[in-house]
Amino acid sequence: MATGQRDYYEVLGVPRTADQAEIKRAFRKLAMEYHPDRNPAPDAAERFKEINQAYEVLGDEQKRAMYDRFGHAGVEGGAGAAGFDGFAHFEGFGDIFDAFFGGAARRGRRRGPQRGSDLRYNLRLTFEEAVFGCEKEIEYQRLERCAVCGGSGSEPGTSPVVCPECNGVGEIRRAQQSFFGQFVNVMTCPRCQGEGRVVTNPCVACRGSGRTRETRRIVVKVPAGADDGVQIRLSGEGEAGPRGGEPGNLYVVLSVAPSERFERVGDHIVLDLPVNIAQAALGAEVTIPTLDGEMQFEIPAGTQSGEEFVIRGKGVPRLQGTGRGDMVVRVTVVVPESLTDQQRKLLEELAETMGTPTLPKRHKGFFERLRDAMAG
Repeated sequence: MATGQRDYYEVLGVPRTADQAEIKRAFRKLAMEYHPDRNPAPDAAERFKEINQAYEVLGDEQKRAMYDRFGHAGVEGGAGAAGFDGFAHFEGFGDIFDAFFGGAARRGRRRGPQRGSDLRYNLRLTFEEAVFGCEKEIEYQRLERCAVCGGSGSEPGTSPVVCPECNGVGEIRRAQQSFFGQFVNVMTCPRCQGEGRVVTNPCVACRGSGRTRETRRIVVKVPAGADDGVQIRLSGEGEAGPRGGEPGNLYVVLSVAPSERFERVGDHIVLDLPVNIAQAALGAEVTIPTLDGEMQFEIPAGTQSGEEFVIRGKGVPRLQGTGRGDMVVRVTVVVPESLTDQQRKLLEELAETMGTPTLPKRHKGFFERLRDAMAG
């Protein structure tokens, strides 16, 4: 082994039994760590050169075999004698170059039309509007393609010209000489912003941007069964894209006001029905509200507070599917806080005829049964 030269396996930090994948991973890691453009240490350049010399040999099966047999003498005239002359012959350097310069060298040159931005509109609905669906007219502002220049940004009768800064390429290349060879730094042209063309005679209407801000009115169809937080996507109703690009989308986000009478749980609704102790004990027929209007409801005798009764098909129309959910009537027995003398007397007489009550058998409520059914 030549004096002053470290073992190449030691340089890359891999054992002699390492396969090519391990060697390549070790090289990439060390090259990124010691590249002079990233590592300001005084010995970074020399260390980087040593790492690349080691990989040029160990990354080549034939050179590695010669090195394993004869050491540095077996590869003299290759990595050791010829000196370091750049990166073109090193496998895997393209990935490192991309990491340093953001992949600019591999991207396309001129930027084509870009898609416009998406917009969001918050639409507030009543409980009933969301349940049964509706049509609402909304008004919003968006960037639209300039009607005067057609989106080109140039005054009618003129056209954008080739950018003199980048000659229509859309990017600027700057060569930089270093100890290791020549680097080419690629960046988006600051004058044309990567378009390759510049507007020399801007349109008066849009000031050269190709787009103007306009007020737009459209009708939004809200489907029956929509709920709070639902998004309705209106394709192509967003902002026009730069350089004639396709428009973005408009997302209408629904905000549904709560109902004063019903609680919504998915496709089902809950009605809390207060009854007095006589109605609960003797049973009664009462009028209750539903989404479709009022209806008669029979309270069975002996109804307990918190008991639930299900009325099928009186819930919310299913947004995805057919049919409707159910309506759950949840009974609450209300004990009077104050009594008249006659009421007190009647209740005292009733209390004398009744013994100590026992707790009724608890039945699972509608939503408990629903959760059990979904859980299997």
